[in-house]
Amino acid sequence: MAKVADFGLSKTGPELDQTHVSTAVKGSFGYLDPEYFRRQQLTEKSDVYSFGVVLFEVLCARPVIDPSLPREKVNLAEWAMKFLKKGQLQQIIDTALAGKIKPESLRKFGETAEKCLADYGVDRPSMGDVLWNLEYALQLQEAEVQGDPEENSTNMIGELSPQVNNFHQDANVSSASAVQFETSTVDDLSGVSMSRVFSQLVKSEGR
Repeated sequence: MAKVADFGLSKTGPELDQTHVSTAVKGSFGYLDPEYFRRQQLTEKSDVYSFGVVLFEVLCARPVIDPSLPREKVNLAEWAMKFLKKGQLQQIIDTALAGKIKPESLRKFGETAEKCLADYGVDRPSMGDVLWNLEYALQLQEAEVQGDPEENSTNMIGELSPQVNNFHQDANVSSASAVQFETSTVDDLSGVSMSRVFSQLVKSEGR
């Protein structure tokens, strides 16, 4: 049961003209952004890294750091990434989830966590992108899809935006909603039901 807690590192900022907050290295082992450890600068992407660790924590149902395990298993993120890169993520998931997750959904979930754990912040997605990918993983879990819907498909929201903008043509939404879809941008989709969008994408990929 992953929890958001431990606010000992909370700081005000950065200001509008700043990209980071400088601070001596603090935080919980296992969640620390390696770039923050090297540069002692906290950015929004530092939180993305920590969230990627939480994703594996949820999936594998084990502590982030467990000194009682063999050396190669002590750090959850490092251990999980090894299995992910070998295409064997299903071997380390929570036993309560075994056999219940569709392979394409697990693949997308793992891909999302992997992107969050990139060594450099510039290579990590925004939290908005993470949300879209998790929504998509959920739709893959809940829908019947023919063929392979996953070919590293939704790392870039730009690839989805044309379909989002055209979604109203197929979804029979109201004219007000259609206008909203048509004028929305990738950074301004607060009024769009992502579940409906991804449901439509999943259906289209299954055709």
